[in-house]
Amino acid sequence: MESYALDIFRAGRIPILGEWLALPLVKPAGSKKIAVQAFIEVFHPIAGRLLETCDAVLRIGGPSAGADEMVKAGQRLGLLTYAAAADIARLSPAE
Repeated sequence: MESYALDIFRAGRIPILGEWLALPLVKPAGSKKIAVQAFIEVFHPIAGRLLETCDAVLRIGGPSAGADEMVKAGQRLGLLTYAAAADIARLSPAE
C-alpha cells in the first residue's frame, strides 16, 4: 500500500493509510500481535473513522475481506473507488 503513496501525493492528493494512524495506538492498547482484542479494538475502527474524512478509496492487491469491507464502507459514504493509482485524477496546482 505504501508503494502507491508517493504517486498519489504527486497527483496533488494527500495519501493516508489507516495503519499509519492505528499502529501507534495498538501497542499502548495492549496488543503484541494481530487479532488480539486490543488490536481489534483500534485497527478497523481507525480505518472506518478515517473514511469519513476521505474523498476516495484505492483498492489494491489480492483477496482481503478487510479491504473489501473498507471499499463497501466507502461506497456507503459516497466515496469514489479506484482500482489503480493511475486512475486517480490529478489536481492542478491551483486546486
